[in-house]
Amino acid sequence: MEGDTFQQWKNQCLNKCDFSKKGSVDQDISHIVSFINSHDRYFTTSSCSGRIILFDGVSDCPDVQKQNCSWLFVTHQKCQREDVVTGLEKSVGDATFKFEPFVLHVQCKELGDAQLLHTVAINSGLRNSGITVGKKGKIIMAVRSTHCLEVPLSHNGNILVTDQYLKFLVGVANQKMEENLKRIERFYEGLQRALQPQEQKCCLKEEAVQKPIYRRRRKRTQDDSVTDCCQSVKTHENSEEEKDCDLLFLS
Repeated sequence: MEGDTFQQWKNQCLNKCDFSKKGSVDQDISHIVSFINSHDRYFTTSSCSGRIILFDGVSDCPDVQKQNCSWLFVTHQKCQREDVVTGLEKSVGDATFKFEPFVLHVQCKELGDAQLLHTVAINSGLRNSGITVGKKGKIIMAVRSTHCLEVPLSHNGNILVTDQYLKFLVGVANQKMEENLKRIERFYEGLQRALQPQEQKCCLKEEAVQKPIYRRRRKRTQDDSVTDCCQSVKTHENSEEEKDCDLLFLS
C-alpha cells in the first residue's frame, strides 16, 4: 500500500506543469534529474543548478520576498560585469547581488533511501543537506551547499559600490559558480556508484576478487649485494665450524 502511495505521489509530481520562472530543468543538472527520476525509489520535486541574481527589493520592506522584488539580472552560468552594471542602472530600490548554489529536493520512498542520498551529498561537498519527514509520511532529502554570496549594491536607487569593487564581486561569484559545477559532477558520480543495480555491484566485487595481483620485484641495490655477500661469508664460516665439530667427534 505504501509503495502504491509513493508511486501516486511520483506520478502526480512528474506530470504537473513546471511553475518556475524558467519553466524547465536547468541544463547543467538535467542528467542528474533524469537519473534520479528513472529510479523507482526516488523522484525530484524541485531543482536549480545554481544562479547569479541581481534583484531590486522594496526599500521599506525589511524582509524582501520574491513577490516584492524585481529581477534585474539572472543567469545560471558565469556572468559579465557589464551585465550586472546594465541591471544595476535599472534599480529604483535596494539592489542586491546574490549567488545561490546548486539545490535539489528529492522525495524518497523510505528513510534508508534518504540516508543513502544524504551520504552521497555530504561526501560531494554539499554539507548543508538534510532530511525532513512530513505529516503525511513524505520523506524529502534536500541537497544543498553552503558557499553562498549576498551583497547589497544600492539603496533607494543610489549605487553604493565602486566599479572596481563590482568587478571584484563578479570575479568572486564566477569562482563560486566554477566550484558549484565541480560539486554537481561529484554528486552525480557518487549517485551512479550508490544507485547502480545490485547485480552490477556483485559483478564488480567478483571481478575485484578474481583479478590477479601483480607485485613488482624490488630492484637489487648495491647495499643488497653487500648484504648477500656478508650472508654468504657467514654461512661459509658456519659450515667450517660444523666440519671442525664433526672431526672432533670422529677423533
